[in-house]
Amino acid sequence: MEPDGFRVDVGAPAHRVRYLLRSPSTVATRARTVAEPATWLKTCGAREAVLAGLTPEWEAGKTEYLMTFEGDLPAAEVPAPYEVAVSGNGPVWSVSVTSAGEPAARGWVAVAGGVAVFDRIVTEPAHRRRGLGRVVVHRLGVAAQARSSVLLASEAGRGLYGALGWRVASEVVPAHVPEGAR
Repeated sequence: MEPDGFRVDVGAPAHRVRYLLRSPSTVATRARTVAEPATWLKTCGAREAVLAGLTPEWEAGKTEYLMTFEGDLPAAEVPAPYEVAVSGNGPVWSVSVTSAGEPAARGWVAVAGGVAVFDRIVTEPAHRRRGLGRVVVHRLGVAAQARSSVLLASEAGRGLYGALGWRVASEVVPAHVPEGAR
């Protein structure tokens, strides 16, 4: 927990640390103090306000959407010939959907303070438009057993989650300092 949001140590080569900021009002301070390669800021608020606080080394990405859901997530049937595996024992679970042993879709959820936080929900291009994203979200929701859920969605994901009953709580502007910067 940070005074202006949260810090997540991701640990990936191009994404070492992520700061999730509640408001554009703290972007300028954070942009100056944490501008290291592979650092990300994801800020709730209007794009123009977030961009105004960034220093030149930061590269802004496409707007994302903080989405919320209250209650039980909609059920989804697993279409043939797909198989689903759920792993984890709390507070983190993952779901993997495969077809003939090949990855088709996946995702993760972590529960913090009674809220299920969904992350990295992906359907491989060759398997899209078959309801697998719905299957992943449903199975993650069953594993998490939380009444409140949140996730960050891309523009494309916003449509999928909106169709499932999720609502947009805020725009989120991502920015990062690329590897090799400085």
